[in-house]
Amino acid sequence: MQPDQNACVQLLKQRFGDRCQTSQAIRTQHANTTTWIRPQLPDCVIFVETTDDICDVLRICKDHRTPVIAFGAGTSLEGHVNAPQGGVCLDMTNMAAILEVIPEDLIAVVQPGVTRERLNEELRATGLHFPIDPGADASLGGMVSTRASGTEAVRFGTMADNVLALRVVTAGGQVISTGTRAKKSAAGYDLTHLFIGSEGTLGVISEITLRLRGIPDYTVAGTATFPTIRAACDAVISAIQFGLNVGRLELLDTQQIAACNLYSGLSLAEYPTLFFEFSGMADAVDAEFEVFRGLLEDAGSFAVQSSSDGDERRNLWRARHDAYWAALAAAPGKTGLVTDACVPISKLADCITGAQGDLADLGLQGTILGHVGDGNFHVILTVDAEDAGEQARVEQFLELVSDRAMQMGGTCTGEHGVGQGKRTALARQSGDALDAMRAIKRALDPHGILNPGKIFPETEEIAT
Repeated sequence: MQPDQNACVQLLKQRFGDRCQTSQAIRTQHANTTTWIRPQLPDCVIFVETTDDICDVLRICKDHRTPVIAFGAGTSLEGHVNAPQGGVCLDMTNMAAILEVIPEDLIAVVQPGVTRERLNEELRATGLHFPIDPGADASLGGMVSTRASGTEAVRFGTMADNVLALRVVTAGGQVISTGTRAKKSAAGYDLTHLFIGSEGTLGVISEITLRLRGIPDYTVAGTATFPTIRAACDAVISAIQFGLNVGRLELLDTQQIAACNLYSGLSLAEYPTLFFEFSGMADAVDAEFEVFRGLLEDAGSFAVQSSSDGDERRNLWRARHDAYWAALAAAPGKTGLVTDACVPISKLADCITGAQGDLADLGLQGTILGHVGDGNFHVILTVDAEDAGEQARVEQFLELVSDRAMQMGGTCTGEHGVGQGKRTALARQSGDALDAMRAIKRALDPHGILNPGKIFPETEEIAT
């Protein structure tokens, strides 16, 4: 720990008492995420409870040039909560109040520690829900910071489409408000969307105003089995071109279906499979589903199953959300590593089959699945963490996936974010635009204390 950081921790202990923890176990827990990147521990963890707490932490840390890393639920996949230079971890767990729900305006105002599942439990009686579903029960602050999306993005978009306003604490401890509760605004710079996806490098979010949606009266979900990945992607393209109001559209490859069958007790044919869902008014849903069924069959699907039963639908999507754990269970003794990419839908089949070829060429084990309605797919690799040769091949694979997506007009990450894991890929993707990002970072965080070591490829030093 640097001298200034040591003095900073002592001051924080005086200010926060038992809410400032320095034990090895607590610090390790707050650097442990669902990622292959080695944990890097903070010097202390502070359990903040109010916006004023965050302000006090940032003012003290600014004066002592000490890094600050915000922590939600620890579900990030690219090392976002690591502390490569030590510093202070802000645990947002206790900032978990649902401050206001305005059903007439379809709005909820929440603190960042509220999780997606808890919000929807509280909203159920209002007939409303928050639709963005990344699978994990992530905190809403973390979902904003990483611009999360998930299985319903094809219909409802990402967090960027569902956040109206933010309250943010800047690096100097100042509180600013961005956006309004109105559906649109032409007033000034769009600061709300600047902070969404900034991964805690520009400010610490302390309050979020969210757009809500009505809970549909009727839902049909099911699966469609295809002989090839390309045939499944052709069906997706047809559905999008027809403008069908599909709510979820997910693709699982043969290996992932086999893993899900074993782990979740499914009995699906082991071929590339689309998981889908339509919701809304019953007559409209049934009519759209019949059109969709025809498109599936035209694209070569040889088995279409559907159900409007709530339990059957929940079991199906639970199996989809458990796909990571299913892939791990199918490879005992291996470590899981997940990457993602996103391309125009017309390039999706080429990008996925290219990734499958890379796995075979490099002798790696992995499954592929994704939110194919918006061109986003994931590869779940299962690797021997102690095998240096295999690790080198994994790093080569990650680079190939990112570069192929970018060559096809896509992006190195559709929803996981950059963190530490995709910094060099972002540099290749962004080119000179990275200089504009650096300029924004310097303007809002001149000393570089906010989540250093993330997004930018170079090692950041705390400015004195």
